Amino acid sequence: MITYIALLRGINVGGHKKVVMAELRELLLKSGLKNVTTYIQSGNVIFQSSNNDAKALEESIQKSILNHFGFVVPVMVKSRAELSMIFDNNPFETIKKAESYFIVLNEIPDEYLVKEASLKIYPDDEYIIFNDCIYLFCPKGYGRAKFNVNYFEKKMKVNATSRNYKTMVKLLALSEE
Repeated sequence: MITYIALLRGINVGGHKKVVMAELRELLLKSGLKNVTTYIQSGNVIFQSSNNDAKALEESIQKSILNHFGFVVPVMVKSRAELSMIFDNNPFETIKKAESYFIVLNEIPDEYLVKEASLKIYPDDEYIIFNDCIYLFCPKGYGRAKFNVNYFEKKMKVNATSRNYKTMVKLLALSEE
């Protein structure tokens, strides 16, 4: 069995796309996933599966949510090892790491698109695109950041969802084997 973390984008935000975590856990257990747990209401699901195809798992979870809740939710599935690597690759100096954000991408974008997207400068916000993650440090806080995830999704032709440092630490701790 492989331990995975599914990151759901845009649920339970401002009363939109409401998903009750207990209901989601039950739905995913019924779909064949094992040891399903969730962490906070923002769409973090830890589970195990013998399926080693993350893209197939993403599609299955997305389809289950659509059929049950009636709306499409972008889903990114990473193995625990992949999420750990994303976490460990955080390029910021120690003092900035604990305040950083991880914008996890559903795939590694084309190098040319990354170069083009990287030309965008945001005053006060620092970001580094590496493999399937954008590492973001915004000293004024995420809510006041000028950084725009939608811009990067469109420019690099990917889906993305963000998690803060503390959430990443907790997801890795909860998914320890």
